[in-house]
Amino acid sequence: MSIPQQGGGPIERRDQLAAYIASGEKPREAWRIGTEHEKFGFLWDTLEPLPYDGERSIRAMLEGMRDRFGWAEVREGGKLIGLSREGANVSLEPGGQFELSGAPVETIHETCAETVQHLAEVAEIAEPMNAGFMGIGAAPIWRQDQMPMMPKGRYALMTPYMQKVGTLGTQMMYRTSTVQVNLDFASEADMVQKLRVALALQPFATALFANSPFLDGRPNGMKSWRSHIWQNLDAARTGMLPFVFEDGFGYEAWVEYVLDVPMYFVYRDGRYIDALGMSFRDFMEGRLPALPGELPTLSDWADHMTTVFPEARVKKYIEMRGADCGPLSHLCALPALWVGLCYDQAALDGATELTRGWTHETREGLRRAAARDGLAGEHDGLRLNDLAREVLALAEAGLAARARPSAEGAPDEVAHLAVLRDRVERGITGADDLLAAYHGEWQGDLTRIYAATAY
Repeated sequence: MSIPQQGGGPIERRDQLAAYIASGEKPREAWRIGTEHEKFGFLWDTLEPLPYDGERSIRAMLEGMRDRFGWAEVREGGKLIGLSREGANVSLEPGGQFELSGAPVETIHETCAETVQHLAEVAEIAEPMNAGFMGIGAAPIWRQDQMPMMPKGRYALMTPYMQKVGTLGTQMMYRTSTVQVNLDFASEADMVQKLRVALALQPFATALFANSPFLDGRPNGMKSWRSHIWQNLDAARTGMLPFVFEDGFGYEAWVEYVLDVPMYFVYRDGRYIDALGMSFRDFMEGRLPALPGELPTLSDWADHMTTVFPEARVKKYIEMRGADCGPLSHLCALPALWVGLCYDQAALDGATELTRGWTHETREGLRRAAARDGLAGEHDGLRLNDLAREVLALAEAGLAARARPSAEGAPDEVAHLAVLRDRVERGITGADDLLAAYHGEWQGDLTRIYAATAY
């Protein structure tokens, strides 16, 4: 969710930066689950992307949800750009991807129920417009010049910058969608263990949720084009972060990394001030060219932390960022996978042992194999599907040990992993299913993907 951060006073000491991260520490009983997912809106009659303005539009969606379901509006520069309600937010990604950032909840049952409710609300507003939303990792047919641009100052600054770094930055902004989960940590040591597991096993999330095999109206040669994009983006702020696995890693090392990431902007009085390529280190000394003599606040630091895009990210919690968006079952399975791995100590220790000894080259090789081949990928003798079976078994055991029952009588949360168990047993990803339909019953008619992936 990319909205300005609030509530931070002036930074008077360097140690406040690490303390900001440490302030997210929570005891185990207070750990929560926050699921986020993006989705593409489109018009059923034309199959074009949902524009921002007009009778059938993103703005009309936001207004309808505000008026019918009690959401409070979020505005920027007079434009309606989001909604909030009871700890949850609806926000807009650059190309109009409609994002739910769920409220922090205790169980997978609750986060799944929240997603179901959200999609029902979206459908109730969209159907009279003859509009729909689809769950897929990359827009399969629309060209870059067809994508709308949402009226957010952050994106107006980022777009030209992304065209200068890497090769696929604007594709990432406008033509990809993800599902991710945000998880808590109890201490610095707990953060370190969870982040190392998150980075090492992110390729398995990429493979299990691979769901973006098309671009510009044809197969693109990847099972997760979205992941491929992230491998060809601004290297200063993306990647698998080998320094996280070095001895002594902790809050201070993360601060050093983020300080070295070039800035995008500073948010002041409702507008974004261009700070592209400038240094937060200079900002700390009052030497930021965009705001000479001014010192940053903790809100500026929090904003800057949202412009760092590795495969897993630390703020006051840890974000798991490696999965394509997909059907409802995927939106429930992604948080179930990571909660199973990270919220049970035995499962977390098992995941640590599974990945112990892997080098950066191993982790990066698995990441690239996952994007290219999904569960069929392998690197240096390691087969993703075989290892995914072990990863999934750890997650299932972790959820069983949590023993969080549902209101309907399920004893635990393991059932939410059923779709992943099926994928591992068959060795088939969502991308494989879509490619099989494209080459089979669709007979190359990719317009059928809208109905096939609509919520």
